[in-house]
Amino acid sequence: MKLSHTLTRTSAVFDDPNLVSSAGLVPVMALTDAAGLRVLADQRLTVATDKGANAGLKVASLVGGMLAGADSIDDMALLRHGGMAKVFTSAYAPSTLGAFLRAFTFGHVRQLDAVAARFLLALAARTRLLGPVAAPGPASTPATAGEYALVDVDDTIIEVHGHQKQGAGFGYSKVRGLNAFLATLTTAGHAPVIVAQRLRKGSCGSPRGAARLIGDAVKQARRLLGADRAILVRMDSAFFGGPAVRAALAGGADVSVTVRLTATIKAAIAGIDEHAWTTIEYTDAIRDEATGAWISRAEVAEIDFTAFAAQKKAHQVPGRLVVRRIPDVNADKKKAAGQGTLFDVWRFHAFFTTVPADTLDTVAADQAHRHHAIIEQVHADLKNSALAHLPSGKFTANAAWLVLAVIAFNLTRAAATVTGEPALAKSTTATIRRKLITVPARVASSARRVTLHLPKDWPWEHAWTQLFTLGCGPPAAPPRT
Repeated sequence: MKLSHTLTRTSAVFDDPNLVSSAGLVPVMALTDAAGLRVLADQRLTVATDKGANAGLKVASLVGGMLAGADSIDDMALLRHGGMAKVFTSAYAPSTLGAFLRAFTFGHVRQLDAVAARFLLALAARTRLLGPVAAPGPASTPATAGEYALVDVDDTIIEVHGHQKQGAGFGYSKVRGLNAFLATLTTAGHAPVIVAQRLRKGSCGSPRGAARLIGDAVKQARRLLGADRAILVRMDSAFFGGPAVRAALAGGADVSVTVRLTATIKAAIAGIDEHAWTTIEYTDAIRDEATGAWISRAEVAEIDFTAFAAQKKAHQVPGRLVVRRIPDVNADKKKAAGQGTLFDVWRFHAFFTTVPADTLDTVAADQAHRHHAIIEQVHADLKNSALAHLPSGKFTANAAWLVLAVIAFNLTRAAATVTGEPALAKSTTATIRRKLITVPARVASSARRVTLHLPKDWPWEHAWTQLFTLGCGPPAAPPRT
């Protein structure tokens, strides 16, 4: 590709009042209205003074800006250019939206959490965001691996700079920032959505407040999928504790949580019979064509285990300890350092699960637990979009920004499912934005009708049209020539 003219014959002028850079906001914001975001915000947000007036319109403006790529309050100015005023009304100035966020208290953030939860329910009812809800079966019918809805819980540090960010501190990552705590819900064949979120001080430990967020996440999953759907909550070792595990069990979910290699866990691993280990598919594994068995250096085994056995009986949780072992490349160094024989040859990775063995056997349980890393992709996606920054110096404003980023994330996923293209429905926010939202268009008005003239031969025209049809009705037929 090269320029069709020499640079001396090329010029640029910002003078067209009818162009918009994000025509995809039209059908997506129509979907937002259909799911009732503005109405929910007006009903539930009680931000005081004139800064809280028209809360629904301000929330919609902030979400719209995030959909179009805004990652700071100043970026909200991209809603106020060219012909945007012809297709949208009440797109507030960045200064107004910043004042609105700074007026939030912790109670208002919790109100916004309620808005996000109800909005997600409405989105799921209008799109195939999570697929069709399975019909309830007999209570005695055990779930299979594919029937589990997976709730993943983890936190991440959002780096910040400067000393005026309330709550910023150095946490487990040794990076100055704030702690974003998320729970995602994933069903078979669909991309994850975020069902619970919380912003915490950067210096707080991962387990702090985990029980409440896990309880909220399981309840939201129940509302989305029905009371009879089997749910598995997956967590890493930072959340292996009584409150977090019991919160998941109280909601009727099973748990799969990584454990630390404490003396108790090491003793349990040492009690596994050497003949109980099963070879699994793992890095560099090869399948034997003759026998169908895996030729691998990784193996799994399990043993019955009661978590929190030192606590009172009501707090003890019976289940299974599933252990994966791989050869330790540093075995000789460890042996020279005088470490115990248990870890001379192998490295062990163990997790505790309450899933019955007749539902997920040892190998299937290990595979299901390893896929917990999907939540890291959600973290990366958010940090590559609206959470690239936490824009305010006030903690509650940033907490509200996180909730709005989650709303925008879920809305983007819902819009992608409407297109009928499975690959697009599982794409990242950046890809969906590039193909569906940041589509340039020229706005034309005639006979009280507004027509968006989009680029000819747009590669994703069919997907965009499907989305537009759901939100705004079938596009008008092109004029005859």
